[in-house]
Amino acid sequence: MAVEHLGCEDAMLVVDETGDVKKGRHTAGVQRQYTGTAGRIENAQVGVFLTHTTKTGHTLIDRELYLPTSWTGDQDRCAGAGIPKGTGFATKTELAKG
Repeated sequence: MAVEHLGCEDAMLVVDETGDVKKGRHTAGVQRQYTGTAGRIENAQVGVFLTHTTKTGHTLIDRELYLPTSWTGDQDRCAGAGIPKGTGFATKTELAKG
C-alpha cells in the first residue's frame, strides 16, 4: 500500500527514536535517559521507528521498544511488564536494522 500511494524513485527509509516522558518505573523500558521530546535526561520510554518517506508523504513501516540493560538484565521486572522471556538487550541501531 505504501509503495502504491507513495512509491517513487527518491523514496527513503528514515529511522527515528522518540521518547515519551513517563512517571514511575513499571512501564516497560522506562528509566532515566535522554529524550529529545524533553531535550534532557528524564524518566522516559524510548521507541525506534522506521518510516517510508517521499516528497508526497510518509508512512510508518515498523517500530520497536528500546529496552535498556536495566530492564533486560532483570527478567522478573520484564515478566511483570509482559515482556517475553528471553528478550535481550539491543542497541537502537540494532533495533533499526532488525
